[in-house]
Amino acid sequence: MSVNYKSVIAMVDDALNLVEIVEEHPCPNGSEWVIYQYQRTSPLILSAWREGNKHHFVTKIGKEKLNLVPSLSAAGIEEVYIENNRVHIVYAGLAGGGVGAELRKGAKNVLEVNILEKGGGSRLGKAEVITPKMEKVIIGIDDTDTKEEGATWVLAHEIGLEVEKEGLGYYLDHTIVQLYPGNPNKTQNCVSIALSFAVYPEYKYKLDKFIKKLLKERSLSDETAMAVYYGLFPSKSMKLFALKAKKEMVKIEEAKSIALRNNIKIIPINGEGGIIGAVAALGLAEHHSLAPKLCEDIKL
Repeated sequence: MSVNYKSVIAMVDDALNLVEIVEEHPCPNGSEWVIYQYQRTSPLILSAWREGNKHHFVTKIGKEKLNLVPSLSAAGIEEVYIENNRVHIVYAGLAGGGVGAELRKGAKNVLEVNILEKGGGSRLGKAEVITPKMEKVIIGIDDTDTKEEGATWVLAHEIGLEVEKEGLGYYLDHTIVQLYPGNPNKTQNCVSIALSFAVYPEYKYKLDKFIKKLLKERSLSDETAMAVYYGLFPSKSMKLFALKAKKEMVKIEEAKSIALRNNIKIIPINGEGGIIGAVAALGLAEHHSLAPKLCEDIKL
């Protein structure tokens, strides 16, 4: 078949014993069926969502037998385990739901696909997909422009592309976070940026050095700063700080306190003015519907 998944990425959080799987489906909205069926069928899956034709699954590490029923629970993930820095994902499904596992062969970042049972027609299909073990790193960036020129969101996106080009990992996401519009120190719209990456473990602590260098070279502001968070999910305290930074002025000391509590690395590039926005961006990096909103439009 010529229809293949474009990429499969598996990020592991060893402390939580969880894996986030991100797959780029070959069809524009075909991933909606996958999200619905996999979540209904798979006890291993804790949460699932779609962004365009990419689907995300957060799974436990382990094995759970699937109770496959046509139409009702037609396909899912049966097993996820880590071995020799590789993530093994076992998919199973009925009819077309079983063929999908085979179509991950040839996808970017997939090392190997082992067909366990050949699917198609009315048959059960089962396959094991193997990817490198990766980890998630989220970078908050703020204050790179001036009132005369520049745009932080554009520079951040360029940096994301440079990271992928350099081979350090995959550029997953770019989130624009609206902050307090009444800030007298703002350039104009008062936003900061969160960039999310899937990174190979050996590059985990090299990523920030690479981004720091690019910001130092390209930032136009004297107050540029970045913040680095290692993990799948920003904490509740990080989210609450970000929401507060939407509502009112906050002090740098509060941002530093949140960073200390959550093992966030703060890196001033040209100054400390951007620390608040950089830390705040991390808290809403995974909350795409909340991130761009003004405080008065958020109902929690």
